[in-house]
Amino acid sequence: MNRQELAGIVQDMKPADWSLYYPQGDSAGFWTRALSSGGLQADISEIRAEAQRLDGQPISALTYTLFSIFARTGSRLEYERVYFERRRRLNTYAFLSLLEPDNTGALEKLEDILWVICDEYTWCLPAHLPADHDAAEISRHIDLFSSETGFTLSEVLLLLGDRLPLLLQSRIRHEVERRIFRPFLEQGPYFWETSRHNWAAVCAGSIGAAALLLVKEPAMLTDILLKTESSMSYYLEGFGDDGACLEGLGYWNYGFGYFTYYSDLLRARTGGRLDWFKQEKVSQIARFQQQCFIDESHVANFSDSVPQVRVHMGLSHYLADAYADVLRPPSALRAPFTEDHCSRFAPALRNLIWTRAGRENVAWEAASCYLPDAAWIVSRHVPAAGSFGFAAKAGHNDEPHNHNDLGHFILSGRGEIYASDLGSGEYTADYFGAGRYSYDCNGSQGHSVPIINGQYQGAGREFSTAVLHASAAAEKDELTLEMAQAYPVSGLQSLVRSLVWHKEELPRLELTDTYRYEGAPASWTERFVTWRRPKLLHPGSVLLPGTAEGHGVAVTYDPEAVRPEITAQVYLDHYGQETLWHSLDFHVLQPEAEGTLAFTFQFL
Repeated sequence: MNRQELAGIVQDMKPADWSLYYPQGDSAGFWTRALSSGGLQADISEIRAEAQRLDGQPISALTYTLFSIFARTGSRLEYERVYFERRRRLNTYAFLSLLEPDNTGALEKLEDILWVICDEYTWCLPAHLPADHDAAEISRHIDLFSSETGFTLSEVLLLLGDRLPLLLQSRIRHEVERRIFRPFLEQGPYFWETSRHNWAAVCAGSIGAAALLLVKEPAMLTDILLKTESSMSYYLEGFGDDGACLEGLGYWNYGFGYFTYYSDLLRARTGGRLDWFKQEKVSQIARFQQQCFIDESHVANFSDSVPQVRVHMGLSHYLADAYADVLRPPSALRAPFTEDHCSRFAPALRNLIWTRAGRENVAWEAASCYLPDAAWIVSRHVPAAGSFGFAAKAGHNDEPHNHNDLGHFILSGRGEIYASDLGSGEYTADYFGAGRYSYDCNGSQGHSVPIINGQYQGAGREFSTAVLHASAAAEKDELTLEMAQAYPVSGLQSLVRSLVWHKEELPRLELTDTYRYEGAPASWTERFVTWRRPKLLHPGSVLLPGTAEGHGVAVTYDPEAVRPEITAQVYLDHYGQETLWHSLDFHVLQPEAEGTLAFTFQFL
């Protein structure tokens, strides 16, 4: 769309008012009904509990010492804890002020935190600022959280309206224009404007959404939306036709969530003349969440993802209303108000205004799929014995939030993970720098893939796999891939991994690696990763024990071909906590020029 066409649409736009959020009635009526809504009582109780926790606590200072820690040490957590706690305070008192309009104390606390956030030196995180930045660079920089903050303040201003003092209203408008709109129009282009991952959707989507709420001057709004629409096109280019998010389900929630929040406001303000939801690719992406869950709250957490996910019910219900084949998640998976450690306002608000109580499924139904563009196979199997899950991936080692994990797989059963993906580690400077693959959760040493001549998989697009066969069927799912190209090992001519998931009452996975080598490898180790503590039962069988008596997975192998070794390992998880995992290594006793190594993972 060219600027002239967009300008004509902007000229005809509906005004930005409360009807964008409450199409079924007025603002006061919605929040009054919310207080008596059975479906929102848990959310409201959590909001009130947070208010009680925060009452009497001072607003923590974002000191220079905190600001400078990342530059000095590469650690993000110290500054971000205070930054996100401020956002939690804003969210809590904004929602409490809407739910309890006579609560003058909550409104005063909201006014105070809004003023403090307007005072912040920068809305960006130190980790996202350019190296060796000066004050001028900081003032024009826009990152994920500065754009989100601009969106948040714009929504709070519209939702609270004249209940906020005129000076505060004016200050919010001034700061959002100074920090977000003007730099976006005058200081770019920013790298994320043409990114094909979550940054494009979150940054541009937040700015576009804020402009739809605040900007009254048609020319300025047209210019912002023109750039935003371009970034949304780039964001969608990051998905294949299968709709899979290579960054993982957490970043689907994040990026596609902000894409949806922006697109909803755009559609509403243009009366449907601009509507991203009509695109077939968008409908495919909307189905990704239900495809990712493998067992209760456990997901196929490839890339920088966490193994257990709670869902944003508001986003989920909105997409289910938009697309008939999008499933509403089980109510037990609802993300509590406090679950998001970044305290993002946009999803928290929509968990209140978009959730449709009583429409959730009791549990995920059985399903399996092969996502050809991502080269993932994901399966939920639900016999009488319980729910069981399997996922495996191919692809290449230059994906967004990449891990060197080609041929890696996950196994879960009855709410426990047996073959694990460690997921995302603690984000530091080095985590996204030269040392990225020294972290076990990122390098192939922390994934269930072979180690050849002591070598791990290589990083880069040239380290890849070829899918030879993939199928998802009623009785079994299969993935067969050629993995030799994933390793920087001279002499490796072929490595074919076959994974067959038999969906029986107690399912089993059959894994076979067949290799061909010029000469013979000096060493060959089949590594499997688990949070369970393996137990050697007898030669030929290792137990991955479950919590319940008699539950677990028996790993059977040829004791004449390989020798098992169990090693306890530790890594820092996404929240900086030391987390124990175990490597179950099977060392080939006499590597030869050709070999076949077979393992069975049988649920008990």
